[in-house]
Amino acid sequence: MKFLGNVLATIVGLFIFCMIFFFGILLIGAIAGSGDSDIVSVKSNSVIELDLSKIEHDYAGKTNYNDMPFLNGKDKHDGLFDVLKAIEYAKTDNDIKGISILNNNSNLGIAQTKALRDALEDFKKSNKFIYSYADGYSQKDYYLNSVASEIYLNPIGELEFKGLSAEIMFFKDFQEKSGLKMEIIRHGKYKSAVEPFLENKMSDANREQTTQLLSSIWNSVVNEVAKSRNISVTRLNEIAEGLLARTPEMAKTEKLIDKIAYEDVYHNDIKKALKVDLDDDYDSVTIEDYAEKVATTSKDYSTKDKIAIIYAQGEIGNGEGDINIIGEGSMRRALQDARKDKNIKSIVLRINSPGGNAMTSELIWREIELTKKVKPIVVSMGNYAASGGYYIACNANKIFAEANTITGSIGVFGMLPNFTIAADKIGLDIEQVKTHTNASGYSPFKPLDDNYRAFAQEGVETIYSTFVNRVATGRKMTFEQVDAIGQGRVWSGQDALKIGLVDKIGGMDEAIKEAARLGKITKYKTENFPEYEKSFEDILANFGLAQSRQSIIKEEIGEQNYKILQQIKQMSTQKGVQARMAYELKIN
Repeated sequence: MKFLGNVLATIVGLFIFCMIFFFGILLIGAIAGSGDSDIVSVKSNSVIELDLSKIEHDYAGKTNYNDMPFLNGKDKHDGLFDVLKAIEYAKTDNDIKGISILNNNSNLGIAQTKALRDALEDFKKSNKFIYSYADGYSQKDYYLNSVASEIYLNPIGELEFKGLSAEIMFFKDFQEKSGLKMEIIRHGKYKSAVEPFLENKMSDANREQTTQLLSSIWNSVVNEVAKSRNISVTRLNEIAEGLLARTPEMAKTEKLIDKIAYEDVYHNDIKKALKVDLDDDYDSVTIEDYAEKVATTSKDYSTKDKIAIIYAQGEIGNGEGDINIIGEGSMRRALQDARKDKNIKSIVLRINSPGGNAMTSELIWREIELTKKVKPIVVSMGNYAASGGYYIACNANKIFAEANTITGSIGVFGMLPNFTIAADKIGLDIEQVKTHTNASGYSPFKPLDDNYRAFAQEGVETIYSTFVNRVATGRKMTFEQVDAIGQGRVWSGQDALKIGLVDKIGGMDEAIKEAARLGKITKYKTENFPEYEKSFEDILANFGLAQSRQSIIKEEIGEQNYKILQQIKQMSTQKGVQARMAYELKIN
């Protein structure tokens, strides 16, 4: 017994030691991260290195740990709008002489890229240079880099300029062969989010809307490239049609690039522009470090008036939410805080979402409705503000979208996984005992009966009717007018302007100016929301293991197959009625 007691005491001691060590590491990290010793210093005659590989979200976010406040870190400043603010500041910063875009590999969406491109166009007005070099340009990256003063391409590199396409996977035959089926209840002839589970090819309605959407986005892209490179739109379309810029020589002949050269030549040209000796290195600062410097040293204390910027980014889900998920907890709290703050005169709601949970969309809509009675709200749309993303936008005072924003998708659906056939194949038999006809509800191991389908369809129709009425009231349209442009159809920002779903084409800057006008202020500063609240359990849930598992699976099956797996997993785990867009369009 004494031996067992010693063993138990040793185990308990080791456990306590591990816990103390774990919390000690966290505490040391928190203390070390809270110091000011890491303030970025920018040398004179410097160049900004615009590496976008780690820039993905509009808003970097801030997380507070309620039960461990010592872990609350300083604000992050590596979001897209921190980058845009830094580029604007660099225009008048005498230490910054230009921007270098070197082998850029951007994760930004098309509307985010447009916003960054506009900032770079504005930067060029300062007569400072923007140089771009790549071993190869993807189409989306060329769209951004085409704004540069000088564009370099590796002698054996490639340039992608071929037009846009969308690829959608269909699961109907897979369901029939595997016995794993999704039961679909929907409203809207264009609600193609569920079409892959019903058909084995694209419907005419879906093909129509996708073709129009791609054409509208392409027209926006090609017109901007034409302006920057001084090439006609007609010629650019001919280049795309015939792949006439596929080699460095062809790209230079068509004036899509300026120089065919290796990277060392590129760096030497930057040295010449800076008047630095070719044997010396030139000074540079990463865009992340420069954005951190600007955010921490350029605060305006001359006014109390503020405009709140509330970021709604990611899919709309349940709970608190974070930088990837729009949750009712953080969003409602952000709207309430902005509403109660007397110094906040107006609000900009920045939406970058394909939609998601219909109930959460309704809860956020309600909070916006309450807030709008106190302060004006202006919406700025990013890559997406579709379905549930449009639900939470429709009652704002003004709505701004980029020309290539994807919006609309006013429709709802429900999906119920059903394993009846698969269960039969492996010999599983399920019996039910119930006191009332509808007591068992829905079982994934029984065929969906007409009675339950009717109840589910009734719920979908109710939410769709509510959705259309919300839009009709917010946009001052009739139910019939909204229904005619609804039915789940998606629109580009440019087309949405024509049919009344948005008020103006413009980015965040225009939305902020409109918010200032509606708030009747001329001098103001901005404050970012929301702040996310997390607990110790949230830290443990994400402490390395989940990420390691994802990394292992991705390495074993390949990134493309992993994306397919994630798509199937995402669709199969959605709960409740969904107000979600058909798919996320990625342009490369």
